[in-house]
Parts: sequence; structure tokens; C-alpha cells
Amino acid sequence: MQDDGSHMQIGEVAQRTELSIRTVRHYDDVGLVTPSARSVGGFRLYTQADVERLLVIRRMKPLNFTLAEMKDLLAALDVLDDPEANASARRSAADFLRECHAKAEQSCATLRRHLTYAEELTTLLSTRSDAISHPAR
Repeated sequence: MQDDGSHMQIGEVAQRTELSIRTVRHYDDVGLVTPSARSVGGFRLYTQADVERLLVIRRMKPLNFTLAEMKDLLAALDVLDDPEANASARRSAADFLRECHAKAEQSCATLRRHLTYAEELTTLLSTRSDAISHPAR
């Protein structure tokens, strides 16, 4: 995760991530993504790396990952991005990454099935609605 050193206020971060300001604050409160800095006035300041971490969380949330899994995945990604991490830590991180990948794949399959059901229902309701709106004479 790259960081160019510039800071953003929480409103801009919320807009970039499509998360509410309240949600971004919550993720700070629970220790998922802590802002990289604070302004003189105490406002949270975020970097592009912080935004990327929030985007990982945003992608995990609809796939039913728990907050603990989100935290563990972010930690695993940090280990894998750290060239000085030892081999054991890298193996553990890679193993957890594979577990998360498998869970994400399973969640995607479930969502595809649910989307198919929703599309079938939409078609059924559209057909029935058309029949009511334009009865045969």
C-alpha cells in the first residue's frame, strides 16, 4: 500500500471510499484503520494508504467477514508487504490470506445465486405487472 505523504480529512476519505463518516470513525474506534495523523485541532487525517485499507474493509463487509477477520487480514497484508518480516510470519499471513480468499469466493458464489433469484423475481413481477396493466381484451 503506497503513501505519498499527503493527508485527507475524514469527509474526503468518506467520499473516496463510499463509506459514511460515522463508519470511518467507527473503524478508527475499533482499531481497524487508525488515521495516520491528527491536525492541530485534533481532526483525523488520513493518507492514501489509509484509504486503501478502508477499501479492503469495504470490500470485505458485504461478504460477511467479521471485524476480527478484517483486522487479521489487514495485519496479514502488512506482514506480506513488509520485506523484513520473518519467514514464519509470512507463512502465517499467506495462509490466512488463502483462507480469506476461499471465504470470499464462497461468498461471491452465494451472491451470484442470490442475484439470479432476484433477477428471476424481477422478471416474474414485471410480467405480472404488464399483464395487470394491459389485460387481454
